[in-house]
Amino acid sequence: MNWGTKIVIVFSLFVSGILLMVFLSARQNMDLVVPDYYEQELKFQDVIDATEHAQGLSKKLVCSVENDTLQILFPPEMKQTQLKGMLWLYCIADKQKDAKQDFVIDSGLLKMPLGPLNKGLHEVKISWTAAAVNYYQEQKIFIQ
Repeated sequence: MNWGTKIVIVFSLFVSGILLMVFLSARQNMDLVVPDYYEQELKFQDVIDATEHAQGLSKKLVCSVENDTLQILFPPEMKQTQLKGMLWLYCIADKQKDAKQDFVIDSGLLKMPLGPLNKGLHEVKISWTAAAVNYYQEQKIFIQ
């Protein structure tokens, strides 16, 4: 085999590799976390303030999974207070597995039923209001 044939083979392999990478990258799903990210970025100072309020509590939220139910236990000072907020179960790998739930509770315990599609690594993003004060906390959780 002469050097001209070797150059053609190497060039063909290189072009094939580039075309394969272009094809695979075009099939990659790139979802935005939220479609209105710009508007949410403008309100991010509110999230920072709510996070600081949550850090000032006596204990953090406790997230656990029991019998296909996500249970969130609020700190003791929140038990007899009416809590109103939103729970976002954010799946980092697949937007289709995300779940959002609005809630109003006064027991200090929030329960969210999980379906079979909610398996994997999730981030629990929870924002709530108690006594006109906003709180926000995030926690990673693995659901089996």
